[in-house]
Amino acid sequence: MSLRSTLAAAATVLSLALPVAASAADLKVAYVDLQRVLLEVDDGKAAKQRLQKWLEARQKEIDGEQETLRKEKELLDKQASAMSEATRTQKATELQKKVMELAQKYERSRAEAANKERQEMEPIITRIDQVIATIAERDGLGFVLDKRDSGIVFALGQYDISNEVVRSYNNAKKPAAPVAKDAPVKK
Repeated sequence: MSLRSTLAAAATVLSLALPVAASAADLKVAYVDLQRVLLEVDDGKAAKQRLQKWLEARQKEIDGEQETLRKEKELLDKQASAMSEATRTQKATELQKKVMELAQKYERSRAEAANKERQEMEPIITRIDQVIATIAERDGLGFVLDKRDSGIVFALGQYDISNEVVRSYNNAKKPAAPVAKDAPVKK
């Protein structure tokens, strides 16, 4: 390759690299811990409490059924010697069927809990995304990365906008609560 071709190639590469390097110097980047924001915004806290209450009620129901089955097994074990083989086998089979039904109920409950959590959190996440977009536009940020999913191993705290997202989310104008038809009207 001649010197002229080498210089032309170098000039081309340089002309392509300089605008990229110049624009990279102007690029502003921040990150946010979305999981923490979701748990710290008022709506996220309320949703978490509702979900926790629902989960505790479900768990209490399953625990009650489990205790009933444990007592049935104890009774069966005590009475087994006085029963005929056929009766004992029938009772054991019925108990096993109830145990399987409870296990299926538990699995359905877990799936329902995941679905319920997704339904509760989806509108909050959408609103968090809008708040992040507003902050990014206001501050001229080229990128806002999620701390957990972006592969960030280390970043200076000055680039973390999580607290600002929580503040902005909680301070945003909330839609007015609907007034009940029977409520007295203030004058």
